[in-house]
Amino acid sequence: MPPPPPGSRGPNVPPPPPPSVGRGKSSLGSTTQGRGRVATGAVSAPKRTTLKPLHWVKVTRAMQGSLWADSQKQENQSRAPEIDISELESLFSAASASDGSGSKGGGRRGSNIHKPEKVQLVDLRRAYNCEIMLSKIKIPLPDMINSVLALDSSALDIDQVENLIKFCPTREEMETLRSYTGDREMLGKCEQFFLELMKVPRIESKLRVFAFKITFSSQVNDLRYNLNTINDATREVKESAKLRQIMQTILTLGNALNQGTTRGSAIGFKLDSLLKLSDTRARNNKMTLMHYLCKLLSEKMPELLDFDKDLLHLEAASKIQLKALAEEMQAVSRGLEKVEQELTASENDGAISIGFREVLKNFLDTAEAEVRGLISLYSEVGRNADSLSQYFGEDPARCPFEQVTQILIVFVRMFKKSREENERQADAEKKKIEKEAMKERSSVKAK
Repeated sequence: MPPPPPGSRGPNVPPPPPPSVGRGKSSLGSTTQGRGRVATGAVSAPKRTTLKPLHWVKVTRAMQGSLWADSQKQENQSRAPEIDISELESLFSAASASDGSGSKGGGRRGSNIHKPEKVQLVDLRRAYNCEIMLSKIKIPLPDMINSVLALDSSALDIDQVENLIKFCPTREEMETLRSYTGDREMLGKCEQFFLELMKVPRIESKLRVFAFKITFSSQVNDLRYNLNTINDATREVKESAKLRQIMQTILTLGNALNQGTTRGSAIGFKLDSLLKLSDTRARNNKMTLMHYLCKLLSEKMPELLDFDKDLLHLEAASKIQLKALAEEMQAVSRGLEKVEQELTASENDGAISIGFREVLKNFLDTAEAEVRGLISLYSEVGRNADSLSQYFGEDPARCPFEQVTQILIVFVRMFKKSREENERQADAEKKKIEKEAMKERSSVKAK
């Protein structure tokens, strides 16, 4: 049997219901879907006014058993109610009402439904993130710009300044804003913010100088502290008579063990040999050479056991990398160069940068003096770090400062651990002897 012609009803499809008739009203109840099928949801009369859209995700095929499939059966209870189109247009017109004549709720006093929408010239996501950032800065834009030009860290902290740097307008964004000829009051918050920033020549450069000034003191203090820690650790190790005596004791022990071999008659040993003391075990496999060293010192030279108290800065120094300090020094020097460049460039800014230049020049004078002192200290530290390797007979190129301090700190920990284990062993043996003595006395009394 051939299919029915387009527009005709199939044998099992009921005719569509007649449209509802009412004064000033039209049904939203029917629209054609498929061949001869009807479903609710669309206006039968043509739209007279553009309405605001409902941003839904529409269903194009009704799943069997769903309410949408049931609604297509055109039963009375599933039909849409009659809609007053004039009221819908009044409430949801896409055009803003300007005369206040729109009615609301049947006779309520009219009011404007829409405010004029802001003009968006910047990428929406970037503008949104920018507005979030600005909401965390609780001062008006002009005051914020003045704080930047005054390099006032009491008004803006480092996090806020770094966020401002992230949201400096790009060259393309600045060109877009400059070419905008409309009402600037209609621009969004992000665009207004960009326009304020664009009033200041090289605003991003100034913000980076501001960020450098905020962090300069803490950065220099941290550098100086670390450099002094290295100097102190180096001095303490080289001046420790106790450590020197322990090293001599280890040399004596090693030569005694290696007597008659090619390893014997040594005048010294490589520093990493300290870490092998725990690898050499006694015949009973319970004691290591490190345990024996601690035992020997405890019996013969107990005053050496607390040699680690001479090395107060060793652990802190073992966590410092000279390469990292060099990179920080370079960062400080580069930052100072940027300050000098911006100070020179701002000479042509005019009145807007007069205060900025004055504050920056005062900062530069102080900062340069501090950095000169820091460079001198850094050079001294480099020499001292090399001298520590040389103190133990090592080549600084092959066994640098970091390796020396790591070996020493591990040796200190191994020494302490072995000493504590010796003490626990001695206590256990003492208790065992006392227990046996008590047992013997008890047996004597029993007799």
